[in-house]
Amino acid sequence: MTTAAGATSQVRYQAIVAIVTAALAGALIGVALTATAPVPGVAEVSEVVSVAIPIVRVLLDLAAVTTIGLALLSVLVGYDRPKLTEPIMRRARPIALAASLVWTMTALVTLVLQTAEYRPQVPTVSFADIWDYVVQVGAGKALLVVAVLALVQVGLGVLTLRHGEKVPAEVRVGLGLFALLPLPVTGHAANWDYHDYTMISMELHVMGAVAWTGGLGAMVVLLAANRTLLAHALPRFSKLATLCLVLVSATGLFNAVVEILLNPTIGLFTALFTTPYGQLVVLKLLCAAGIAVLGAMVRWKLMPRIVRHERTALATWATLELTVMGLAFGFAVVLTRAPVS
Repeated sequence: MTTAAGATSQVRYQAIVAIVTAALAGALIGVALTATAPVPGVAEVSEVVSVAIPIVRVLLDLAAVTTIGLALLSVLVGYDRPKLTEPIMRRARPIALAASLVWTMTALVTLVLQTAEYRPQVPTVSFADIWDYVVQVGAGKALLVVAVLALVQVGLGVLTLRHGEKVPAEVRVGLGLFALLPLPVTGHAANWDYHDYTMISMELHVMGAVAWTGGLGAMVVLLAANRTLLAHALPRFSKLATLCLVLVSATGLFNAVVEILLNPTIGLFTALFTTPYGQLVVLKLLCAAGIAVLGAMVRWKLMPRIVRHERTALATWATLELTVMGLAFGFAVVLTRAPVS
């Protein structure tokens, strides 16, 4: 229920449940699409490990989205009206701290699971096995760096609980985005002729998607019923969202085309509709189209009314948009591991 202008909204947990459920569903759909028959004579990875990796990875991504989005919320609402913004930020800080803890733990759990995947013939994973994986495999190093940076984010979250916005939100956002950089480049090993371009493109793709989803989620969860702050924050976020839409769409298409066209064994259209990788690309494109339509609805139909402090159905439309974003995150996690042919 929408409250009067200037009222403090309650946390809308429905939006959180929607995006988490959709992301898990997207990951499981991706796992089903990419399932392969066992190869005789080759040690197979446990089915539990194979399913657990994308599930934990998508939870890692959502924890990063939440941490960065809640830090970004402080920037969006501004610092010049603390009497209005402080009640909102007091609700945001413990959620952000919890999310950064989940980010840290899921990075470590993913490290263990990927070690088990790397050594399928070993029944149990020891610390020595994990360290060998970190030393020998780039993904291991990346996960360890992410865990350390997420732990630093935990420390900043504790300081923010104690000192409020004296801990600059820009620092928290910057650290969060920096912590996103190691993992994207350890997915598909794109053709080396375009390696530098694809590496930059993947990192921009992930940062754009996380900032876009995190900012929208933070506003829906904490600001949807506060007309005064929403009227201030949504137009600012709309500019960021437009930039992210262009960035995410362009880099996503570039990455997919490079992966498919530079694979000499299969053509573009054949790959798109007959391979698990191509099917996941198509599903992500459909999600992007749906997100763009829903975003346009919010931007052109609802935002003018929100700026006038009128009551709208923003929470419903934005939660639907977050649900589609969750599906896209689930598909993306599996896409980084799917064979191109």
